[in-house]
Amino acid sequence: MSEEKHARHALEPAEDPLPVPILRDDGTREPEESHEKHSAGYAEEEEDLDLEDQRPNLHHVRSHVSTHDAPVIHQNEHHEHGDEIYDRLSPRRKIAVVCVLSCCSFLAPISSTSILAAAPEVVATFHTTGAIFNISNALYMVFMGLSPLFWGPLAQTYGRKWPLAIAAVTFTAFSAGSAAAPTLPAYFVFRMLTAFQGTTFLSVGATVIGDIYRPVERGTAYGWFLSGTLIGPALGPFIGGIIVTFASWRNIFWLQTALAAASSVAVIFLVPETIHHARKADLAGLPRKQQARKLWSWINPWRVIVLFRYPNLLIAGVASSSLVWNMYSLLTPIRYVLNPRFGLSSPLQSGLFYIAPGCGYLVGTFFGGRWADRVVKKWIKKRGHRVPEDRLRSCIVAMGVVLPACMIIYGWSIEKEVGGVPLPVIVMFIQGVAQLFCFPSLNTYCLDVSQKRSSEVVAGNYVIRYVFAAAGSAACLPVIERIGVGWFSTISAAFLIAATVATWFTAEYGGAWREAIDKGKQEDQ
Repeated sequence: MSEEKHARHALEPAEDPLPVPILRDDGTREPEESHEKHSAGYAEEEEDLDLEDQRPNLHHVRSHVSTHDAPVIHQNEHHEHGDEIYDRLSPRRKIAVVCVLSCCSFLAPISSTSILAAAPEVVATFHTTGAIFNISNALYMVFMGLSPLFWGPLAQTYGRKWPLAIAAVTFTAFSAGSAAAPTLPAYFVFRMLTAFQGTTFLSVGATVIGDIYRPVERGTAYGWFLSGTLIGPALGPFIGGIIVTFASWRNIFWLQTALAAASSVAVIFLVPETIHHARKADLAGLPRKQQARKLWSWINPWRVIVLFRYPNLLIAGVASSSLVWNMYSLLTPIRYVLNPRFGLSSPLQSGLFYIAPGCGYLVGTFFGGRWADRVVKKWIKKRGHRVPEDRLRSCIVAMGVVLPACMIIYGWSIEKEVGGVPLPVIVMFIQGVAQLFCFPSLNTYCLDVSQKRSSEVVAGNYVIRYVFAAAGSAACLPVIERIGVGWFSTISAAFLIAATVATWFTAEYGGAWREAIDKGKQEDQ
């Protein structure tokens, strides 16, 4: 009888109804309106302690005597308690949002490579050199890397929609500036400003995917979102090659301006606000001085940088960087490497080579994300619960075996002039497919592991990857001229293998690393 009373007491409701639960940062759940600290995950900074809700959590206790306790039944065995927050939008509305975001994510990457096919023409217009032109592309990547430090915290504080809308409108304006640039310095400035706005589609758009899809569904949705991100860099030079063959290189940027304008309209009217809890709501009722202090602590770019004290996030960023390094160091020098190798004379001919990886990215879209979700479900069944690090296991083979093999075959076939045109085309296609088996796994892991600070975690991942993209774009041509495309491709393959080993260790021990760091932070506080 005492056990039955105890069970009833455990089930008695609190004085206030419990709020809707949301993901904790370690993949579990917590009340949406609560800022309660937890032992596993990425806790808020020490300055946010005065906003905590100290209300204890209630746990459902099954009675061993009473028959009134009905079992909790989910429609899907992989759904977790609190997943109801992902049902706010209908499936069709979610698909529409993903389509808009995928189109937006096409813009910044295509801008980074579409001008590559017109490199000699831009050099001639501004009376400069190919090395200076490559610096402009490297700076584009640098500003793509700096952008998430600004937009990530803003999206976590004010929501997702308006950072996306503002970035889309300003990206349109700066694209027009690049098209009309009268001098080389003006061209540099507008290119850098365009890059700074464009990465918002990638980092904040990725966070929107995490807001609207369950963890076991995110990989598939992310695969479709990434199709724009990866197809853009591959098809950009092909489109640019067509344009510069028949018209001025400036028309590349006028086309980009038109696409950006259409995307701006789509974002404003079709993408809703998706954030579960915007930090700005916590400023209500606070004195102005305290509001300013809190606001600065929330939008401070340092919030993104300090997340790299978690080894698992740092390794995920380096692994993503190895893929981006591989992609841009392969795509950037194609006109300078393949044109002499195969005796090509026009931008359109070299642009055709970009179709191979582009088609690979498109094919990989249908399989990569689904494979990541399938691996997560497999390990849920094996463990009985979801561990965020299990998702990383889905990219090990593609990143550690397929991609390095493709890079080595590509580089040495060009270096030794064997295999003709078909061999590099085939390996570039396979590489494109393999990358779509890696990016959804790594990117979605950042969402899974820290839902509460997802915008900042994703921002950090994009910061580090585009730093490496800038290095790859700037270094590839000088290094290839010095040591040859074969050895440069071998270095890229070694980078991929090292990143894969680190990713495997993260899949095995990443959860323990997170818990150890959070425990140390709690002891310091």
